[in-house]
Amino acid sequence: MPINVTPIAGLSDHINDIRLRTARIVNEKILPDEAVLWRGRQGQASDEERAESKALRVKVQEKVKAEGLWAPHLPPEYGGMGIDFLAHAYMNEILAYAVGAASLFGVVAPNSGNQTILAKYGTAEQKEKWLLPLVEGTMQSGFSMTEPENAGSDPRSIRTSAVREGDEWVINGHKWFTSNGLYADFFIVMCRAAEAGGEDRPGQMMQVIVPTSTPGVIIERGIGIWGNASSDHCEVRYDNVRVPAENVLGQVGDGHRAAQDRLGAGRIFHCMNSVGQMWRAFDLMVERMLTREVHGGLLKDKQFMQGFVADSYMDLQSARLMTIHAAEKVDKGDPQARTEISAIKVFVPAAYSRVVDRAIQVWGAAGVSNDLPLAGMYLTARTLRIADGPDEVHRILIAKNVLHHYEKGGSWDFAG
Repeated sequence: MPINVTPIAGLSDHINDIRLRTARIVNEKILPDEAVLWRGRQGQASDEERAESKALRVKVQEKVKAEGLWAPHLPPEYGGMGIDFLAHAYMNEILAYAVGAASLFGVVAPNSGNQTILAKYGTAEQKEKWLLPLVEGTMQSGFSMTEPENAGSDPRSIRTSAVREGDEWVINGHKWFTSNGLYADFFIVMCRAAEAGGEDRPGQMMQVIVPTSTPGVIIERGIGIWGNASSDHCEVRYDNVRVPAENVLGQVGDGHRAAQDRLGAGRIFHCMNSVGQMWRAFDLMVERMLTREVHGGLLKDKQFMQGFVADSYMDLQSARLMTIHAAEKVDKGDPQARTEISAIKVFVPAAYSRVVDRAIQVWGAAGVSNDLPLAGMYLTARTLRIADGPDEVHRILIAKNVLHHYEKGGSWDFAG
């Protein structure tokens, strides 16, 4: 079933044009060949199937580039669309409808996030050495922030250290869930600038580029996730890793701000991605109800199933409107956007999980099979309740922000 995208009244012609052209490629070039596009990445695929899969992906990517829809997150000077935040958010919900569509439009985590950070904070030399190869696809990257010994929801607890020695930084620490760790040519590592002999004092946060071939970078393992034996989210040790001083991204002390730049926008995009996948799950659920016969009638005529439709409709509409509202506040630079981002970060993954759960129930055994994307969506929805800050932290932030507003003598403007 194709995604049904029509112009939205009130949006600019520019954004509506992007939405319609993106949907056209998703519907005509990706959904009909969804299984073939990714068949080559399955372990049992033959060499011929892998070649066919890769050739088809390249063909779709060429179409995307010809339409001027490649890399929405990057400025034109680096081959991207150069669109604003809101347009990118609207584009994301459509890309998320089809399995892997974002990667066919040049948006591949963690490379896309690292590209954005390098474009904003990198020096001319860093962009030449690291950003351009990422954009051209001749390099891969990873993001190394989370530590197993410390709470990922508390960036103040990061203990990986970088000590300045002459023209070098010496890095020591232990990370895990370092994304793309098995394939990356370099990591962007979050650490603390520590003074020699002052290990007991927390230093300023910084991000530094570390080539994975550097002596002392030890990739321990790809961490098994959701029952799979391994993944490309890796456990990494940094043992007296020496990198040139010019590998620091931005200024020492910019690390936390750079991370929030990445995570803040990422939370909006994750939620818009979730909305797109909820949209697909909803369509699949209704499609099944219209065709599946059970106990002498179609599923669509059963009241339990009609309840599923109503509840999923409300979940999807609420999640979508909340996310767009938050995106508009971010786009305008509204300081209250922090509260809205935390709200969608809690609400949307939970709604996403409910919608997918109902779709799985309607499809029965097929719902948990690899024949449909629902099982993968279900695991993604559960993971998002932890990623980018757990629900509990965001609930606390919402409450604190609202209460502080009232303590200053104001009340909350829910129409704003």
